[in-house]
Amino acid sequence: MTHFMNRKENLVTEAIDGTIAAAGGALSRLDGYPHIRVVVRSDWTKSKVALISGGGSGHEPAHAGFVGAGMLTAAVCGDVFASPSVDAVLAAILAVTGPAGCLLIVKNYTGDRLNFGLAAERARAFGHQVSMVVVDDDVALPDVPQARGVAGTLFVHKVAGAVAESGSDLETVTAAAEKIIDKTSSIGMSLDTCTVPGSPKEHRIPEGKAELGLGIHGEAGFEQVSIDSARQAMAAVVDKLKSHISDKPHVALLNNLGAASVLEMCVLANELTRSTIGDRINWLVGPASLMTSLDMHGFSVSLLEVDKDDLDLLKAPTSVGAWPVCTELKQPNILPLPDGLAPIRAMPSPHEPTRAFLTSCCEVLIAAETDLNALDAKSGDGDTGSTLANASRALIDAMETLPLSDATQLYRAIGQELSQTMGGSSGVLLAIFFAAAGDASSSGLPMRDALMAGLERMQQIGGANLGDRTMVDALHPALETLDQGMAVAAAAARKGADHTATLSRANAGRASYLNADQLVGHNDPGAEAVARLFEHLASYGK
Repeated sequence: MTHFMNRKENLVTEAIDGTIAAAGGALSRLDGYPHIRVVVRSDWTKSKVALISGGGSGHEPAHAGFVGAGMLTAAVCGDVFASPSVDAVLAAILAVTGPAGCLLIVKNYTGDRLNFGLAAERARAFGHQVSMVVVDDDVALPDVPQARGVAGTLFVHKVAGAVAESGSDLETVTAAAEKIIDKTSSIGMSLDTCTVPGSPKEHRIPEGKAELGLGIHGEAGFEQVSIDSARQAMAAVVDKLKSHISDKPHVALLNNLGAASVLEMCVLANELTRSTIGDRINWLVGPASLMTSLDMHGFSVSLLEVDKDDLDLLKAPTSVGAWPVCTELKQPNILPLPDGLAPIRAMPSPHEPTRAFLTSCCEVLIAAETDLNALDAKSGDGDTGSTLANASRALIDAMETLPLSDATQLYRAIGQELSQTMGGSSGVLLAIFFAAAGDASSSGLPMRDALMAGLERMQQIGGANLGDRTMVDALHPALETLDQGMAVAAAAARKGADHTATLSRANAGRASYLNADQLVGHNDPGAEAVARLFEHLASYGK
């Protein structure tokens, strides 16, 4: 099973029922399952202009999630990525349209245009006032006669919904929708295609590439581009949008296409505000999942040029929970650290041999990032390598600020640096290790004894002992034999690290929650990192 569903043919109706159940009575549906799937406002009285939108399912929360006061009156849901039938659209029109009339908001796909258009003609034959607008905000594909309608449609829902809620007539509501359509541009990017329930997944985007301008139904985009960062991804999107927008103030809608994590979306929001068009973006809607494409690992950006009236309508109250706040972008307010937390650093002192030595140690851990992550993925959360590598990079960057010529102060400075830059419990434990080693060194203990004192303090606070399947299994024997030479210490560290692969139980760390089958046969990543570091030290300078 690749999706949480019961039967494919019931997927949409059961999802609609779940949406209605979660709405607490605010939403209702028309009878007519399975062919007519229409979600409507429970409080609708037909006293104002009705707004209807819809299309294929798989874009949730669009469209049923935007039914409510201040936005849509009804949403018509088709099968996954398929337009609803003419009868379904007609049922929605007849159910919610009163004397004030009805506006259909349609995305520019052939099936939607035809089915909504024919339903509008039939409704007019019943004597109803029905108007229709077609959203064509996608700027991805050059020189196409019919641009697609994508996430910019939500701007139309919001503005037209606010105008209709105010009691304006059908002509005014339609004009407001057309104004927004004319000033909206959108484009999307994804690292992967989506998986349609019941169908094989298409793997057309190779690793290291992203597809620019793909459609919300998984249609191929304008081009595949090589990217290695969120900044590069956003720059490619912005580059396509730039020629379609003016220098006037804009609202940006940052949409999650389905599978991007909240963390990723926040990074993308930061990159959008810092981009070459960031000075033209004064307000932001999102980042949020608004018009998704099932599980597509991507995002889209929609830009709307706004005046004061448009902005007031975007900010007008709505009962729709899926619509985010339209937020004004401001410069971040950075507060100083509280007294006592601002770091007090030792005076920097240069010492080139120590600098080269520390840098080489950091480079060993950076080079091991992928291997250590893979080991950690078998017994933890897969980030040990990245945690150590990121701390190593930070330490290299901080080299100019370190007291390299004073071993005692250097231990403490490294501990302080790790406490600030290295995440997780390992960062805290290593900070304790180096701080305690610095204290021991200041009392006159030689290096090996100072480091053993640091290890003892780390074990006291962290609770890990030999045999508990942690970095201690490699670090303890290495330090214990250090006075016999670095080669002996490295061999002891390697023996200790390899021994962790035979341990069927971890008594500390995340691995303590796992069973024996998940542990045996894999070295503890922390112990492996220690072993690799001592092996490097044994060969350093040779």
